[in-house]
Amino acid sequence: HTGDRPFRCALCGKAFKQSNALASHERVHTGERPFACRTCGKAFKQSSYLAIHQRAHTGERPYRCEACGKAF
Repeated sequence: HTGDRPFRCALCGKAFKQSNALASHERVHTGERPFACRTCGKAFKQSSYLAIHQRAHTGERPYRCEACGKAF
């Protein structure tokens, strides 16, 4: 809760509270995309983006509108 951001990007100076956030940010500069879809090969910078993409292959629709019941 101190607001300290000890992990600083050497390229742009942006600072982060956690080292993993810095590692993820650094991919903006390097273009690295280490998370690849096993179905189609498309690669992503963050594992969460891959998880969202994989729904295109599985048809999973994890959310449902409370008003109309439609899944998305």
